[in-house]
Amino acid sequence: MVELRNCYYRYPGKKMLLKDISFFLDKNEVMAVLGKNGTGKTTMLKCLTGILKWEKGEAFIHGKSINLKDGMNDIGYVPQGHNLPFPYTVSEMISMGMAKHIGLFSTPSKQDMIKVDEIIEEIGIQDLKNCSCTELSGGQLQLVYIARALVSNPKLLILDEPESHLDFKNQLMVMKLIRRLANEKDLACIINTHYPDHALKISDKTLLLGDGNYLIGNTNDLITEENIKKYFDVDAKIVSYVHENMNLRTIVAV
Repeated sequence: MVELRNCYYRYPGKKMLLKDISFFLDKNEVMAVLGKNGTGKTTMLKCLTGILKWEKGEAFIHGKSINLKDGMNDIGYVPQGHNLPFPYTVSEMISMGMAKHIGLFSTPSKQDMIKVDEIIEEIGIQDLKNCSCTELSGGQLQLVYIARALVSNPKLLILDEPESHLDFKNQLMVMKLIRRLANEKDLACIINTHYPDHALKISDKTLLLGDGNYLIGNTNDLITEENIKKYFDVDAKIVSYVHENMNLRTIVAV
């Protein structure tokens, strides 16, 4: 479904940041992107969406090349949290996710607004529909951003640090929602996160970015004590346990 083939990127005048990155991600799969600050996690997501252009290599969805002109039609993108300049209602904010299909200055049709209502119900924020986004909590606003990304029926959902600035409960809520959306909507999901524990909880695959190098593979195989030391410079132990007949793993820094 989503494929990167031998992709490279560097900012003008800088050394190569992303080198020869290749991977394949199918529908219903979640991939976590992990690494220290400055290793190119957000840059890679921007290249994937077509906001930045690969120096070499190419990205595809269902065999179709992704570019800024039309590649975003199949992508729902949730950038890092930011302040809102205007007090849009939740319904208005979500309807903006249709702009790439109906035009930036077009008014959503009645059918478009029905779709907005369906997404609002699916995400579970019906009681916020007419609220101003400037009055929402961080967790509530993140759900609105995810709904905005979903309203155009993307095939790939990309989220840049979706749990950043959220409290523990809201972090878990957002992670569970991403996993549910991938399962129920046949989405491929890519999340950039600072938390290896979150990758263990919800991701099928993990991409570990280092200084000009990377590893890609199944999450349970890739997130090891050795790789946490190598890619985060943190000594850690991975603890396995059983909860409600589920085999779970968590990370403890030592």
